[in-house]
Amino acid sequence: MKAGFIGLGTMGQHMAANLQAAGHDLVVHDVRRAAAEPHLAAGAVWADTPAEVMAAADVVFTSLPTPAVVEEVALGPSGLLQSAQQGKVLFDLSTNSPTTVRQIEQAFRARGAVVCDAPVSGGPSGARTRKLSVYVGGDRDTFDSHRDLLSGFSDEQLYVGPIGSGTVVKLAHNCVGYMINVAIAEVFTLGVRGGVDPLDLWHALRMGSVGRRRTFDALATQFLSHSFDVPAFSLRLAHKDVGLATEFARELGIPMRMAGLTFAEMTEALARGWGDRDSRVAMLLQEERTGVHIEIPAETLRQELNG
Repeated sequence: MKAGFIGLGTMGQHMAANLQAAGHDLVVHDVRRAAAEPHLAAGAVWADTPAEVMAAADVVFTSLPTPAVVEEVALGPSGLLQSAQQGKVLFDLSTNSPTTVRQIEQAFRARGAVVCDAPVSGGPSGARTRKLSVYVGGDRDTFDSHRDLLSGFSDEQLYVGPIGSGTVVKLAHNCVGYMINVAIAEVFTLGVRGGVDPLDLWHALRMGSVGRRRTFDALATQFLSHSFDVPAFSLRLAHKDVGLATEFARELGIPMRMAGLTFAEMTEALARGWGDRDSRVAMLLQEERTGVHIEIPAETLRQELNG
């Protein structure tokens, strides 16, 4: 398949190279022609504008830094839309705005072309080694018919829903990752100020119950199944533990904003009379505030975990 690739930066250069290695002919474009030289040397064809890429390729991939750049490349005067027509497909691999990608999809659909948002997770090393997950939102048939092409630069291709869904998933993924980083920084400063060697602390945390299991697998037993009344560990005991940690932090003069917020949430849940329910019951407070109910049948979760 003849593919177009626009954006040969930190991530794009590797994904484009892997597509070439998988045997696909490439038409490439970047704001810096120098970025395309390795691909041109491997047989790719240069295009002066995004419109020329779309005209020459069956499928176009964009890997760009910001929503504004994606919008300009897609809808600008020399953008992809100028050559969009029936049968053309655009996969936007960027970490984009859901609003922007939905606007782009609407404009392309009016021309008979298809847009899928398909942000990737795995970082530069994953892009280089093809250890990437692709979160695809858009037309399911388009995803199914192009999955082999996506596998040219990724090892996991996940269809997650209608247009914009891939971008929503990517934003949620990145946001929770950086939130976890902030929390980890807090507990490491607490541990080291409390007298523990950082290497010993790291090893101990890795070997504890949190470190031994995959973070999102652990959500299945209570939060996702909405089952809080047979506690694995009660809210009352968990509240005590976090309270002891934050009290010790105050003794040491260690600020712990994330821990303080967590303790406040747990205190509110305890005041609801939920002390003997599972500790994750405090997560219901966010559902109440937003009016979003989250529940997956237990059997469905078992199938997912065992699949």
